[in-house]
Amino acid sequence: MKTGAQLLAAAALATVLATGTAGAAPIPALPGPGADFLGAPATAQPVTGVPAVPGHPWLAAGGDSGIHGDGWMSDTYTRPGPLGHDTRVDSLLLGSECGSIAFDHAGRIISNCPGVNPGLYLIDPAGLKVLGHYPLPGRGAGEFLKPGAFSNFGGGAYFYLDNQDRAVVGSSSGHVQVFAETPNADGFTLEHDYDLSASLRPGETLNSVLPDSNGLLWFVTKTDGVVGTLNPETGAVQVIRLGDGEDGEIENSFAVGSDGEVYIATNREMLRFDAGAGGSPDITWRVTYANSGQHKPGQVDDGTGTTPTVLPGGYVAITDNADPMNVVVYRTAANAAQREVCSVPVFAKGAGDTENSLIGAGNSLIVENNYGYSSPQATLAGGTTTPGFARVDIDDDGTGCHLVWTNTTIAAPSVVAKLSLANGLIYTYAKGSDLTDPWYWTTLDFRTGNLVWQRRSGSGPLYNNNYAGIALGPDGTAYLGTLGGMISLRDGQ
Repeated sequence: MKTGAQLLAAAALATVLATGTAGAAPIPALPGPGADFLGAPATAQPVTGVPAVPGHPWLAAGGDSGIHGDGWMSDTYTRPGPLGHDTRVDSLLLGSECGSIAFDHAGRIISNCPGVNPGLYLIDPAGLKVLGHYPLPGRGAGEFLKPGAFSNFGGGAYFYLDNQDRAVVGSSSGHVQVFAETPNADGFTLEHDYDLSASLRPGETLNSVLPDSNGLLWFVTKTDGVVGTLNPETGAVQVIRLGDGEDGEIENSFAVGSDGEVYIATNREMLRFDAGAGGSPDITWRVTYANSGQHKPGQVDDGTGTTPTVLPGGYVAITDNADPMNVVVYRTAANAAQREVCSVPVFAKGAGDTENSLIGAGNSLIVENNYGYSSPQATLAGGTTTPGFARVDIDDDGTGCHLVWTNTTIAAPSVVAKLSLANGLIYTYAKGSDLTDPWYWTTLDFRTGNLVWQRRSGSGPLYNNNYAGIALGPDGTAYLGTLGGMISLRDGQ
């Protein structure tokens, strides 16, 4: 018997095969009751006094490098997104989920989309039209019929865009591949191919690759907690292993600081690395965080679900796996006398976890509740997840933290939310409880956590974002990958 997730994958494949229009048609939506727009358009209220995330010399500028935007994994933009005026929604049927969205210098979308038609896509943002496609190995239609496929982030889901508009992908075959756009912007060419397979054991699939601020490439795998470095000039590879099997798993991506340092979280520890002699991945400090031992519904494993977030002032933050879950802030300095700044509980005991990075803006952190999102099946037939967003601020004197607000009404099953510093809106993606399974673009007020407005994107399982991240484009449009492909939201003219 097929699981609900397998049926979703089969439905996506059947839709694409039946229409024969992948990349040229909208995602089919089920009709549903109720209003398409709820609330009222916002008035921009910029978030001021927030130090800018330092530019990274090897990443695309402007927060356009990948799923968490920048090297600090701040999930913030200095530019605006839609305010909710005469909103227009569009979609692109691909049969593949574009989970991580980046933008080149011309504003074109670059995304790696596993699924029925897997590969690297170049997309015109104005009309959501595919300009080019480069097939990549692994994670095709067959892979999405296997158990656990919808919570597997390896094989290139965490790609990044560099400072030359090149997409860097850690493939499922153990290669780090660098793709440049063609001169006519109608596809990609493979510029570099670094084979890491000799340094990896069977089952150690690349999860994420990022450059540090000196240009050394770092990579991680989920299994065995491999942390490695790749010198792109010489091809030299060095690795260490933090775990064996399930202990020491690295489920998500990692953050890169401004002084060559790297921050990595396993399902047991938070660690800072610095490059040693010859580029070796050396541990500068490590700390074990609180852990209930539970693999909660809404988590991929029994540890933190967050990619670390770096903050100004010498801080890095994650969530732990206590019950209730805490937002935990650490001092980044190598010689800090006291490593932990604070541990602040959020959401209810027995009903709180997250599988997404914290939004970091100055001394403020935004966390969402993903409790109950075990797979896309959890949001079928009117199902949704436990609501929850919260804001935690580091105290001005740096000696602790405090809870600013909690929203207990908006359920965002799995989206990587974003904050626009230009207008003060948190952009998230919520699931309704109607049997037609409506999904909504949703905005919250950064200062209060209150709902501002919602706009229905579509109804049905192909509108489920399944861990994909929202991206705010240079033209103020919001974009998001879904199981059907990609959707967008923009204000009317």
